[in-house]
Amino acid sequence: MSSVRLSSHFTRLTQSATRSSWRATAIGSRYMSQNIPTTEEAAVSLDIEPSRLTVTKTLSPKELPASKSLLFGRTFSDHMLKIRWTEATGWEAPSIEPFGPIGLSPSATVLHYAQSLFEGMKAYRHEDGTVTMFRPDMNMKRMNTSAKRLALPAFDGNALLECIKELISLDRQWIPKEPGHSLYIRPTFIGTNGTLGVAPPTEALLFVITSPVGPYYPHGFKPVPLHGTTEYIRAAPGGTGAYKLAANYAPGVVAQKSAAKQGYAQNLWLHGPEHWLTEVGTMNLFAVIKDKDGITELITPPLDGMILPGVTRDSVLALARNHASGVKRLGGLPDVIKVSERPINMGEIIQSSKEGRLIELFGTGTAAVVTPVDRIGYNGGDVTIPTGKDGMGPISEPLWAELVGIQTGAIKSNWNYVVAQ
Repeated sequence: MSSVRLSSHFTRLTQSATRSSWRATAIGSRYMSQNIPTTEEAAVSLDIEPSRLTVTKTLSPKELPASKSLLFGRTFSDHMLKIRWTEATGWEAPSIEPFGPIGLSPSATVLHYAQSLFEGMKAYRHEDGTVTMFRPDMNMKRMNTSAKRLALPAFDGNALLECIKELISLDRQWIPKEPGHSLYIRPTFIGTNGTLGVAPPTEALLFVITSPVGPYYPHGFKPVPLHGTTEYIRAAPGGTGAYKLAANYAPGVVAQKSAAKQGYAQNLWLHGPEHWLTEVGTMNLFAVIKDKDGITELITPPLDGMILPGVTRDSVLALARNHASGVKRLGGLPDVIKVSERPINMGEIIQSSKEGRLIELFGTGTAAVVTPVDRIGYNGGDVTIPTGKDGMGPISEPLWAELVGIQTGAIKSNWNYVVAQ
C-alpha cells in the first residue's frame, strides 16, 4: 500500500483531474462558501481535523460492477474513512484506507450495549460531471443529535464533511453515470472500548463506507401494501424513535416478516389505543386528504420525539410550503394546499376513505425518495388508497419530480453541496 499524509495547509484530491493529482486549498473559505453551520457542542481543540487526514490507496482496486446489476447495499467502493476517538486524547487523525474489516474486541461496548448510530446520504453525478451531496448538513446535525443520545462524543460536522468529500473524490469512479443511480454514503459511529458495563464509552470509532446503487424502482413505481400493525410498536414517548440508532432497526425485522406472511410489504407503525400513524417501515409518512371544504391537506405526523426527523421529510415539507406561499410554484400541485404537521389516526384515514376524501398516502426516505401506498391492512380488512396510472398520486408525483430534479442537478438549488467539479 502507498501512504500519503496531507500538509498542515490541507491538500486534497482535485475534483476534476485524476485520483493521484493534488492541489492546496484553504479550509476556512470552503466551510463558509458551503454555508454549513458548525456544531456548537464540538470541542474545537479536540475535534476532527481534516488537515491531519492521511490517505492510503488500495493496491488492488476492484472491478467496477455493471450498473444494471447493482442491488442496494451489496457492493462497496475501494476505500473507507476511519476516525478514532478516545476520552483521553479526543479525535485522532482521520484516515482513508482500503475497504476492509474492522478489528473489535469481543468485549466492545457496541456488541453488548448497542452503542451504535448511522446516517444515510447520497452523492450524485450531474450531466456536466459535477458531483454533489444532497443537504448533508442535515445529516451531520442529526448524527450529532443521535450521538448525544448515546453519550458518544460530539464532532464538527463541517470537518467530517471535508473528510467525506476526500473519500468520494478518491472513489469518484464508483458513482454510476446512468440516470437514477447514485453513490450511497453510510457514516457510522460506534463505541469500541473493551469493557463490560453500561456506561458512556471511553473509546469510539467513526467510519464511512460508500456503495453504488441503482434506482429504487428500476421498472417504474410500484405501490406497496402496508400492514397497520397493532401487535408491535416502533417507538414510544421518551424513547429513541427520533434518533437514527442501530438499536431501532433490528427489532423491526420480526414485525416486517410477520407483515410479509400476511401479504404486505411493510408495517404501518401505529401508536396508542387511538392507533396514531407514525412511520412506514423505515420511512416517514405523508397522507393527503381533502377537507369538508374541498381543500387539499398534506399531512405528516409531528416531530414529537417518536418520529425520525428525515431529510426527505423536511425537503417535502419545504417544497410544499414554498408552493403554498408562492415562493416557488410546482406544476401539478393544486393552487391551494394546506401543509400540516399534526397527528392523524386510523379513524381519520378510514372516515376520509369512506367519504371519498382520501387522496393518497406515501412514505419518504433517502433510499426510495418517495414510496406510494395502495392499501392498508387493518383489523382484518383493507383500506384502499388511490394511486395514479404510473403508481404515484397527484401530490407525491410533482414533489418527487422536483426533489429528484434537484438531486441530479437538473434543477439548481442551494440544497446541493458540491463535492467535485
